[in-house]
Amino acid sequence: MKTDDIRAQAAAVTVELLEKAGLEAGDILVVGCSSSEVGGSRIGTASSPDIAEALFDGIWPILRERGIWLAAQCCEHLNRALIIENELRRTLHLPRLNVVPQPKAGGSFATMAYRRFADPAAVEHIRAQAGLDIGGTLIGMHLEEVAVPVRLSTGHIGNAILLCARTRPKFTGGSRAVYDERLL
Repeated sequence: MKTDDIRAQAAAVTVELLEKAGLEAGDILVVGCSSSEVGGSRIGTASSPDIAEALFDGIWPILRERGIWLAAQCCEHLNRALIIENELRRTLHLPRLNVVPQPKAGGSFATMAYRRFADPAAVEHIRAQAGLDIGGTLIGMHLEEVAVPVRLSTGHIGNAILLCARTRPKFTGGSRAVYDERLL
């Protein structure tokens, strides 16, 4: 698959997820990505900076335009740490980790985010309002409670399975409780 096609797919799913999830300026989208899976290989076996760049270029401009933060999840070799803008880290008062992701130790997508963010920082945890899991990278640990699956018009980017989620407020109350339909 050509990188232009990957970029276009990434942009399309990002727009669709943002609309379905109802994200607003200031919200956070966590993206876990296996460039290996996108390229047709098993996760962790064929990290591709070119594929990661195409994905990043499809996702990041759309988020920036809408004022939504990107949290790029690293791979398991960095304990699924996240690369975010340092401004967001300071706003959320998160401790900074000292690590610079690499294609085979952090993943190509997180490496690309580290290179392209204005002032990147690595953090251990975040609570995002929505997520894109490209290739089975297990982003759930970085989503707010309660995560709700979001079905998009496509289930893949390249050869990688695509799983998406948004979050919603917890329900509270019993059988007489009434809920705000806009928050479901």
